[in-house]
Amino acid sequence: MRSNAIVLNVVKYNDEHFIANLLTEQQGCVGMLVRISRAKRTAVRHALFQPLAVLSVEWQERPRAELQRPTAANTLLNLSTVPYDPYKGAMALFLAEFLYHAVKSEPDHQSIFTYVLRSIEWLDACETGFASFHLVFLLRLTRFLGFMPNVETTQPGYYFDLRSSDFTAEQPLHPDFLEPRDAALVPLLMRMRYDNMRFFKFSGADRSRMLEYINLYYRLHLPNFPELKSLAVLKELFRA
Repeated sequence: MRSNAIVLNVVKYNDEHFIANLLTEQQGCVGMLVRISRAKRTAVRHALFQPLAVLSVEWQERPRAELQRPTAANTLLNLSTVPYDPYKGAMALFLAEFLYHAVKSEPDHQSIFTYVLRSIEWLDACETGFASFHLVFLLRLTRFLGFMPNVETTQPGYYFDLRSSDFTAEQPLHPDFLEPRDAALVPLLMRMRYDNMRFFKFSGADRSRMLEYINLYYRLHLPNFPELKSLAVLKELFRA
């Protein structure tokens, strides 16, 4: 089996192996048991498996095995800025962790793969004005997952119900909603694209607060979505 793949996370298995969870174009999420080789010539260089690295991977498919073993791996997309820019690197770590939990069992993995790949390409090429990239990425991802916010019902002074994904004139009877002040930011965020987001001026506090809400939104709509370890790091980095 051969497929293009995006690395979502890497976990140490033992002194000789680690587990790499990949979003593959052909089969969705696949776990790989990767051998840590120190040989100069090897078909699978373990150093390639970094968060959001885009690879071409081959493996001998074993349908009953929880983990596959790669037989070859090569870089498909050479990233020139994401691994070296501290802000882009923090985004990559956060989004890779987020994707690992969000797309584990999605049937439309090819569309999601294409979306993630194009997003990585854009982030790597962008020089300035990408502080809201992660917000745009996560809100656009909801379209593939089936719970994109419905902005057609918005009105000034309305609340946004995080459970129903709708705006409402009355305050919901549960605690998972946005007050009108923050609810008014949702239509703005949904109008943002990678190529125009630099024109939308949000403070660091606004971005941090909206990231908290987006994280809560996903946790409400995806079973067992956890607290993310990288969330605090990203919020701190972009708080200015």
